Amino acid sequence: MSEHNAPAPKSSDDPAFMLPASLAALRLPLCVGGLIVMLLGWWLASDIGDHGENFGMSVYLTAAVYCMTIVLGCLFFVLIQHLVRAGWSIVVRRIAELVMVMVIPMGILFVPIIASLWVGEGTLYSWDNAEYGPDNGLPADVWDEKLRWLNQDWFTVRTIGYFAVWTSLALFFFKNSVRQDKTGEKAITDKMQYWSGPAVMLFSLTTTFAAFDWVMSLAPMWFSTMFGVYLFAGSILGAHCLLAVASYVLQKQGAMRDEVTVEHYHDLGKLIFGFVFFWTYISFSQYLLIWYGNIPEETEWFYIRQIGSWGSVALVLIFFHWMLPFAGTMSRHVRRKPGLVCAWGAYLLIMHYVDVYFMIMPSVEEGNAGGVMGVVASILCVVGMAGLLSGLCLGLAQQNKVVAVRDPRLGESIAFENF
Repeated sequence: MSEHNAPAPKSSDDPAFMLPASLAALRLPLCVGGLIVMLLGWWLASDIGDHGENFGMSVYLTAAVYCMTIVLGCLFFVLIQHLVRAGWSIVVRRIAELVMVMVIPMGILFVPIIASLWVGEGTLYSWDNAEYGPDNGLPADVWDEKLRWLNQDWFTVRTIGYFAVWTSLALFFFKNSVRQDKTGEKAITDKMQYWSGPAVMLFSLTTTFAAFDWVMSLAPMWFSTMFGVYLFAGSILGAHCLLAVASYVLQKQGAMRDEVTVEHYHDLGKLIFGFVFFWTYISFSQYLLIWYGNIPEETEWFYIRQIGSWGSVALVLIFFHWMLPFAGTMSRHVRRKPGLVCAWGAYLLIMHYVDVYFMIMPSVEEGNAGGVMGVVASILCVVGMAGLLSGLCLGLAQQNKVVAVRDPRLGESIAFENF
């Protein structure tokens, strides 16, 4: 890394650091339209199959987990930038900070998932049905031990705890970053760096257990110690993709044109390339360990995802979540073209949803995907939820700067240059 001659940082009140009016105008349409589309998708899904409530809640959970992984990926991005004292990322870090605050509305959107445990037995999670163990021939002592962890009271307490930790972390780093916009105190940077280490440890524990609770427990007798890392791999990949797309859109609308350069897209492209490979490595490692162990209760999760239409989805992930983007983002020339980095980012955000869909939906009604209408309902639900969160994020961005304008390393970030 080296530094080149770059324009001096602009005044903190420069319009280049504000949310463009064209994007600000989308706040209300995205919020209202997103909410309507989300509810429509959820409603359509709830009318599919013999157990519509189960299918509808599974579609809703898929959308919620997808959005939550990207929000958490952005939170991790902010934490790790402070932890390693990164300078290159200052000009794009505020975007991640704005997205990570969406953990608060995500907490509200998770209320129906918690409520499903209290209003009906087995509506979403099969372990919530008292008859699941006996109906599946599980020894009573084994099932009783499993229910010490998987019960509605303890599940609810843990979920509230996860959101309490994430909300505290997001607000601490966001408020301090915004306060620095006004005061320019270098001590604020030092404070955020100091707390980033404990924050990363808290983040790692909570996200791992949330992955176990929310997704892995859909198959209550299946387990994988790598599952939390598997979900995290897609999460951090999705966060880098979102940063690339959001930066490109903001620049096209007139914001931070001089601050985010080809060098920053190059770094985002490298990270996207690297985490595509990391996701592949974790996915294959999890599969390989379970495959050669060949223990029936461990292979069940993969077995149902290798037969019928789910086998085709598995192949889609192999070829289009790994091979195609791996080859497509490998070249330095691609990573130095902002439009291509944005396009690959948008493409991988779609593939990340396919990955989350593949984790959750095969556990519904013995793998029933609900046909064409089920897929349509799933797409509507996730597009609506993403639209709602995008509108809320734009509202927050309008009240703040889109770049950390008085970070002491802003000049270094603007002048950043790859070898």
